Amino acid sequence: MKIKLSVSMDENVVRQAEEVIEEGRFRNKSHIIEYALKSFLKGE
Repeated sequence: MKIKLSVSMDENVVRQAEEVIEEGRFRNKSHIIEYALKSFLKGE
C-alpha cells in the first residue's frame, strides 16, 4: 500500500530530480525519493 506524503525541498534539488526523470532513470519524483530513502535506510 502506498501512503501519500507532502515534502518541501530546495528548488535546485527538484530541478536536478526532474533532469534525472527526463533521462529516463526514474519514473517520477516519488520514485526517486522512495529509492533514495530505501538506500539511506539500508546504509548505502
